Amino acid sequence: MAAPGALPGLSPGATGEALQRLLDAGATRGPPAGLPRGVAPAAPPAQPAPVTPYAEEPLSAAESFFAGRLDGPPLRQFGYDTFRNGAAPAPAFGALPDDYVLGPDDEVVLAFRGRARQTLTLRVGRDGALLLPDLPPVPAAGRTLAALRADLEARAARDLSGSEVFVSIGQVRQVNVLVAGEVLRPGFHGLNALASVLDALSAAGGVRKTGSLRAIRVEGPRGRRTIDLYAVIADAPGDADLALREGDRIVVPPVGGTVAVAGDVARPAIYELPPRAAAAPLAEMLALAGGTLRAGGNRLLVQQNDAAGRRSFAELAPASTLRRGDALLVQPGADVAANLVRLSGHVAAPLTRAAAGGPRRQTVRGLIGDRRLLRDDPYVRLGVVWRADARTGQRGYLGFDLGRALEGRGDLPLQDGDEVVVLARADVAFLASPAVQRALRGEAPVPPAQGQAPAPDCPALLALAVAARASPQRFAHARGAGFPDIGAAPCPQAFLDHPDLPVFLIDQAVVLTGEARRPGLFPIVEDTGLDQVIAAAGGLSDAADLRVVEFAREPPEPSGAIPLARTRLDLTSRNFAAIRLSPRDTVRIPRGFGDRDTGPVTLVGEFLRPGTYDIRRGERLSEVIARAGGLTPQAYPYGAVFTRDSVRQRQQEGFQRTARELETSLIQVAAGQAVAGTRGSTVDLGSAITAGRELANSLREARAAGRMVVEANPVILAARPELDVLLEPGDLVAMPKRPSEITVVGAVLNPGSLQFRTGWRASDYVRASGGAQRFADPPRAFIVLPNGQSTAAGLSAWQQGGPPVPPGSLVVVPQDPSPYETWGFVRDLTQVLGQVSVSAAALAVIAREANR
Repeated sequence: MAAPGALPGLSPGATGEALQRLLDAGATRGPPAGLPRGVAPAAPPAQPAPVTPYAEEPLSAAESFFAGRLDGPPLRQFGYDTFRNGAAPAPAFGALPDDYVLGPDDEVVLAFRGRARQTLTLRVGRDGALLLPDLPPVPAAGRTLAALRADLEARAARDLSGSEVFVSIGQVRQVNVLVAGEVLRPGFHGLNALASVLDALSAAGGVRKTGSLRAIRVEGPRGRRTIDLYAVIADAPGDADLALREGDRIVVPPVGGTVAVAGDVARPAIYELPPRAAAAPLAEMLALAGGTLRAGGNRLLVQQNDAAGRRSFAELAPASTLRRGDALLVQPGADVAANLVRLSGHVAAPLTRAAAGGPRRQTVRGLIGDRRLLRDDPYVRLGVVWRADARTGQRGYLGFDLGRALEGRGDLPLQDGDEVVVLARADVAFLASPAVQRALRGEAPVPPAQGQAPAPDCPALLALAVAARASPQRFAHARGAGFPDIGAAPCPQAFLDHPDLPVFLIDQAVVLTGEARRPGLFPIVEDTGLDQVIAAAGGLSDAADLRVVEFAREPPEPSGAIPLARTRLDLTSRNFAAIRLSPRDTVRIPRGFGDRDTGPVTLVGEFLRPGTYDIRRGERLSEVIARAGGLTPQAYPYGAVFTRDSVRQRQQEGFQRTARELETSLIQVAAGQAVAGTRGSTVDLGSAITAGRELANSLREARAAGRMVVEANPVILAARPELDVLLEPGDLVAMPKRPSEITVVGAVLNPGSLQFRTGWRASDYVRASGGAQRFADPPRAFIVLPNGQSTAAGLSAWQQGGPPVPPGSLVVVPQDPSPYETWGFVRDLTQVLGQVSVSAAALAVIAREANR
């Protein structure tokens, strides 16, 4: 027994293949057995062809025509994408309407209930009748389903007493419809009897863009009618009868007149005029386009062709009409914002609000109703309203006290178009930057140096420089106020958005200098208390002297007849609120005199209590040594190293200056030797210049110690107070242990350290180091003593070996400089080498004592 669903004579596994072969054969030889006549077998699903997006299809003639007249992306003809997929109509499902007209090959299902109980499936024959058992033939073709149902019910009640009949349609027939004209696939197309005009057009591939959507003709037994598809796809006025009958023919004529509707409408496109119409009301075409985007305030600009074919423009009234070929552009009458105010700057997010709503106008307090709208750390002493003049439209700045507005004590009404700019404290701090000070002197912004990353442009600096050059006395209160150079600061975003804002802020600023925690320029409104400015500066430092606070105010008339008013105020009562300030005032809070100096000194090495000690003004070395408990028994005061920052800077500058002079002398020697070389000179100029450059580089790389020769023995300082040095902040005293060696360096055979021998001179130590080398220069040898002084070593024959050398000394034997002697740049080399040696020895002692 065959499996359910299997074909006779085939295995179950081959059933699918056999069924596919039967279906394929039926596609060419007719319907297979078992399928009702007039119903085509199901074809295998075809692979859908790739579809080009409608917006990327080539332009039609109408689209190209209007594309040359309107800016922007080209408009497309409306409605033609409805049929562009060309999908075949799907078979009908569900109950049929009562007005369905039957025809041959329709399948009718009759269900008898009551005395006669049976179900019959009958097909309308070619003669148009239904053949029923026990009843005479019933005419069906040409009748509606409702009429056939009523007839059968009447026959059953008359001839089959006690029975009821129920009528339904089992299978509808297939009809062939001719679709001609401007369609993609004209010809006969098989459709079911329920198909509509849209189904027929879809089966024909849709209407070409050269065909009309508003004048489609349907011709058949019932006569001729015209269908306007805009009534279906665009909700245009009118009813479209889309039903088809057997023998109907669909003709798509060429497209009629078209107009383009572009701009601010819901559906910009190219629309066809009504059938056989050369013009249409403007309101009707705007309705097809979905209407305008705004309810009012539209400007209707139409581009037309005159009798000579020239394009002309015209303004249309709402009651106008559009003609064939017109291009309508809907624009705003005045595309500007009205009745609004903005909040920007140092805010969480920029805001836009209505300038007036109801009976009340917007105010600063109402705009910033929630403190959380502002970012942290705003500058509350001045907010800015950027306002346009009602007559000229020129914008300017208006200041207000933001702190008072937030507290509700002072409010400012806003006008249409105002922008409220909130400043940050960092924005105000930028006003005291070196870049702003240069701009106030009229200097243009400095471009970044070569090799540096380009800094963002700050147009505000250029605006300040231009204003300063135009009026040199305008920023006299802020120019050169003595603020520290804090380095380059980025241009604040508020000044990028409003480049001329710093000019207004500096005009409104007071200058607070001296002992404030953050001195600078502080923009204010008139009659602001000094206490509020001091609070904006972070308060006063502990060293402020409030007895002689300097207060300066410019005269109200800038003619110069009234001098600058400068007053000294006693504010020890700290009643700062009583001092009322005006823009351009200057307040200087001096530093009070203190006994403590501005920095500590450091003691390292052989002190009983080494460390860092604060000093008072005028304190001397012996006093600090006593505070440190004195010296240890192993201390060597003669070798103490005393360094000072100011001396270090001068020594370092001396090294750099000597290196520059040496290189200058090398250039002069090279020029002179080039001339001498023409006379047969045998001097190796290249080696000499190389040696000179190496010496100059060594001088540049040498690190100055800043050593001063001081007396550090407390016994001697007690006997000779004039040798007791005054200390400065940053001084360092390194007290070494008593050494037991002498170091010999330079042009000797065996440089190194030797044990100290009482009574030995420099010549003895040089001799113990193997003696001088061949190219040594003994007459220029020198000794660096432990206290930092230098003295001649006395190695010449007439100097008899020099004085005795104390322990911890450094004996330096230089090389013979005779090859360079005639060049004139070695006259100070001995002194320079001595300074380098002293610095090297001092740094070695400091490092050794600090690491203990």
